[in-house]
Amino acid sequence: MSIKLVAAALAPMLALASPAAAQDGTVAAREIMTGAYAKAEHKLLAQMQAGARPEVQLNLAAVYYATGRTEQARALYRDVLAQADVPMDLSTNRSATSHAVATAGLRYLDLRQQTAAR
Repeated sequence: MSIKLVAAALAPMLALASPAAAQDGTVAAREIMTGAYAKAEHKLLAQMQAGARPEVQLNLAAVYYATGRTEQARALYRDVLAQADVPMDLSTNRSATSHAVATAGLRYLDLRQQTAAR
């Protein structure tokens, strides 16, 4: 089973190419791609009420990062790593596991933190 994840949500952090829009909008793809972070956050938080799915958590982490809340983003990446690793579609021809995406997000945050400290 494959879970859709919007690569655009992680593109600013992970330098992923080929952003893909979720056709059903379940992961707030359109809002994230257009920079409507408040609207994306509202949708994602509502989805979190139904259960913490990795694609929702990862996109919410991207929203938190984009809005300057790196510690909240870091916590969500750690939450994803504490769950079962699941395959995810990043685009029509690209996939990764939830753990790989979360690990890459944490590495990016660590790199940004190290760069800012210099």
